[in-house]
Amino acid sequence: MEENRRKKGKGRGRVSFQRKVQLLSAVFFNGYAAGFVRGKLFTGKSKALCVPVLNCYSCPGALGACPIGSLQAALGGSGRHVPFYVLGFLMLFGIVLGRLVCGLLCPFGLVQDLLHKIPVPKWRVPGRIDRPARYLKYVVFLVLVIALPVFAVTKSGVNPPYFCKFLCPAGTLGGGFPQMIANPMLRELAGFLFQWKVVVLAGILIFSMFVHRPFCRYLCPLGAFYSVFNQFSFYQMRLDGEKCVGCRACERACPMGVEVTKNVNSPECIRCGKCRSVCPTGAVSGGFKCL
Repeated sequence: MEENRRKKGKGRGRVSFQRKVQLLSAVFFNGYAAGFVRGKLFTGKSKALCVPVLNCYSCPGALGACPIGSLQAALGGSGRHVPFYVLGFLMLFGIVLGRLVCGLLCPFGLVQDLLHKIPVPKWRVPGRIDRPARYLKYVVFLVLVIALPVFAVTKSGVNPPYFCKFLCPAGTLGGGFPQMIANPMLRELAGFLFQWKVVVLAGILIFSMFVHRPFCRYLCPLGAFYSVFNQFSFYQMRLDGEKCVGCRACERACPMGVEVTKNVNSPECIRCGKCRSVCPTGAVSGGFKCL
């Protein structure tokens, strides 16, 4: 016990490995600093490539395209073609990493993590609400990202990216606000839709202070996609039954409310490593299968 206290004391003030990778990822995916200064989007060749996380194409600093936005654009465009490149790209990351992408690489996940550190009372969502609410992200993926772009009928024949247009808080934060700040004309044209997106973003950001990663838990379509691969991705969490003493410290520390001792590779696990760091016996570990 005393040794654990000493470890915690030494860790205070340090930036964790997870946080370092999150920060580097945010800078890497949005590294076009001149875009924020000039209020113009980056148009280099890398913009034709997807990044593995939600990262708004309209963000002035974005160096790549958002996979969910690209998926909708292909499905809802005039050609209505299957975006094999985007799906293959996402499947590659899913098969290799699973939701480790969410835990380490997602800039909007970082925003939620930092907000949750604000010293306010934390809420535990009752299981009868939490468990069914987690299926909402699959509904968002199937309806807003897939079904509406493919089947909705519009006069132009080109369907809008419904998730990006009506819901995505990462797009509002990374693309909407910077564009509004830089362009006075856009501020004059902003109407009910942008006000709605601001309300959605504000609700998620406020909720993030009380509940860890609410967007990832309940609404993120990309998290829904990657979660399918958690059970068989190359990167796996492991629980050594012989070392486990049943203290459930891992489950109390898990930001996603995973029952680690029952299903360490739950679809909800974002592989953040919190369970591993608090385990007093080293029963929880993680790594690639081939290693």
